Amino acid sequence: MKIRHAPSLKILTIILLIAMFSCEETTNKTKVLAESTIQGHPNLVLTKAGVQEIKSHLGKLPLFDKSLAETKAEVDAEILNGIEVPIPKDYSGGYTHERHKRNFIIMQKAGVLFQILGDVKYARYIKDMLFAYAKMYPTLPLHPQTRSYARGKLFWQCLNDANWLVYTSQAYDCIYDWLSKEDRDFLEKDLFKPFADFISIGNPQFFNRIHNHSTWGNAAVGMIALVMDDDSLLNRALYGINDDHLKEGMKDNDGGLIKVKGQKAGFLANLEEPFSPDGYFTEGPYYQRYAMYPFLILAEALQNKKPELKIFEYKDSVLVKSVNALINLTDEDGDFFPINDAQKGMSYYSRELVTAVDIAYHFGSQDPELLSIAKKQDKVVLDDTGMSVALGVKEGKEKPFVKTSINLSDGPNGDQGGVGILRNSNFELVLKYTGQGSSHGHYDKLSFSYYEGGHEVIQDYGMGRFVNIQQKGGGNYLKENTTWAKQTIAHNTIVQNETSHFHGDFETGSLHHSEKYLFDASNPNLQIISAVENNAYPGTEMHRTMALIKDNDFENPYLLDIIKINSKSKNQYDLPYYYLGQIISTNFKYTKSDELKSLGSKNGYQHLWKEGEGKSDSGTAKLSWFNKQRFYSLTSVVSNDDDLLFTRIGAHDPDFNLRNDPGFIIRKKNSKNTFFVSLLESHGHYDPINEIATNAFSNIKSLKIAYSDDDYFAISIETVNDEKKLFLFSFKNNSKTSKHTIKINDRAYKWIGAYKLTEINK
Repeated sequence: MKIRHAPSLKILTIILLIAMFSCEETTNKTKVLAESTIQGHPNLVLTKAGVQEIKSHLGKLPLFDKSLAETKAEVDAEILNGIEVPIPKDYSGGYTHERHKRNFIIMQKAGVLFQILGDVKYARYIKDMLFAYAKMYPTLPLHPQTRSYARGKLFWQCLNDANWLVYTSQAYDCIYDWLSKEDRDFLEKDLFKPFADFISIGNPQFFNRIHNHSTWGNAAVGMIALVMDDDSLLNRALYGINDDHLKEGMKDNDGGLIKVKGQKAGFLANLEEPFSPDGYFTEGPYYQRYAMYPFLILAEALQNKKPELKIFEYKDSVLVKSVNALINLTDEDGDFFPINDAQKGMSYYSRELVTAVDIAYHFGSQDPELLSIAKKQDKVVLDDTGMSVALGVKEGKEKPFVKTSINLSDGPNGDQGGVGILRNSNFELVLKYTGQGSSHGHYDKLSFSYYEGGHEVIQDYGMGRFVNIQQKGGGNYLKENTTWAKQTIAHNTIVQNETSHFHGDFETGSLHHSEKYLFDASNPNLQIISAVENNAYPGTEMHRTMALIKDNDFENPYLLDIIKINSKSKNQYDLPYYYLGQIISTNFKYTKSDELKSLGSKNGYQHLWKEGEGKSDSGTAKLSWFNKQRFYSLTSVVSNDDDLLFTRIGAHDPDFNLRNDPGFIIRKKNSKNTFFVSLLESHGHYDPINEIATNAFSNIKSLKIAYSDDDYFAISIETVNDEKKLFLFSFKNNSKTSKHTIKINDRAYKWIGAYKLTEINK
């Protein structure tokens, strides 16, 4: 078999330039835009002036030229395959779904190629495709699949119909002036206006809400409105369907957009409500990534066509802030932390983030750190923003995007909890203390995940879905997303009496959020985050404090985890740790089950196999495991009465929809006020070539609660080399200047600030 090697970048650039100039004469004979004017179309994402600037730089910007060559090859191959507009019938992942999705992506790219290269074949392709849709659309019924709350016509849900219109609007803009007025009238009458009406007025339950779905719908209507210069549609996109919101005086004296009191629908409401002032999106990073495309693409179009609206200044430039926040919500490899509904492996290499980085750089402050992300992405969008990025990269302006420890608030005013991320070398801790997170939220207040070198050490499960894999529920959410992934036991946080936080009730959960007590990353060797949850279980207060500590007595930074529970009644408390890897050893006796039984019957417990159970009479429970050639040890303070449970996900899962990952649960029964204290180490290495294990044992000799009352807490940490530390913490005063004193074994310990780590063996 012969292997065809891809042509070099230089060759591809030459080919493109030749193609561009060779078809220039043909182009001049067709109805393309006059290059001498900056009026007319395109004027959304591409602009007339921008196209001229791009053409002047062709062959001079390697990153842009590479992206252009790849896009040309992709679109040319699709054109050779011909046009297919099948009658819709499939869910996500099915042929008709994927074909219509492919069509709108290729149309958008073909429009860009037409403008940049001037080859009329791209315009003809778009026109033929649009005419095929325009002839089919008026006769289309609702999609035959009935699962969605808002069924589309081309797709099983309106969301995907909105995707289609967002992309197709850009293609239409690129060939708008090339088409005859008769062609435009036909397309707008039979396709675009009915399409916009269907996803908005025809589906208010989809269009008029605060959700990433509605953002796509708002952007779709807004994009086509801008192409057609339809102010009525544009107002509908910006402010929602209710015409009462369409009042005079919605702009400030400088023409900028202002907030509307009580506004709860439309693009601006979706920009206002879900984003915190820090740029965190309440649904979580996975869906923030998905929503960033419609947010930013419509913002770019508004900026280009209606700059007086100052959309990128709205809410203190929250759109640009959100891109930086989103990059900070990735691990060392660029994968998004799976907070709430999230598929693992989604990263800033996605097409949405390529667009987001380019737009944020161009319309923001041209942050050179964004250029380093663009360089890793190794592609740019083919418009003015992509050219700006490619130019910045060529000129060597990029600086490394340094992801440091950061606390991101949640809620429109930043007062509904948040997400704290602590980083030291290649270790990353993520503590979630947010609001509910809309319909994609999980019931897991004060949950955490932990990473080393981009690999999960303590994992969050993510979501129960195989996106676009048709065999698994049509690629949609599986029932196990509700029965397992959203339930509290699926996360690394406290579960009371085997019931989920807020009893798994969305309306109740949406009323509450956790409260930050402390976040301090000023000392890289001792970083700490602490938060309180009072509403997950009425009558019970949970206060979790986590510290990432770099200590010369340890090979790597270690994680200290403290949970203080105060309740008005006695309860059973479970604390799971979902580790990954193979158990190496324990310091306690246990019995491994010969016959598997589920741990419970509901609230997610029905999906856990109970693989073993143990007790410890030494005051600690130590579990060591092995993963990715690294050893990990979890040492926990326990009593003789605590149950130590070995579990595995996968019970009552007849369709094998769940991953069979292991877990370790510490259970305290019949407890009213109690503590969970654990220390997690990463240590050693195994060389499979030489078959040598180094530093394979835990460095912890003893872990004890040295002091506790309502106000203070102290943990004694002793290493195998008899080095002793004391971690001191105040539960009631988090001021950096507060002074504290406690007495342990007739010795007084004094410190300033909420916490201190001190040596006690000297």
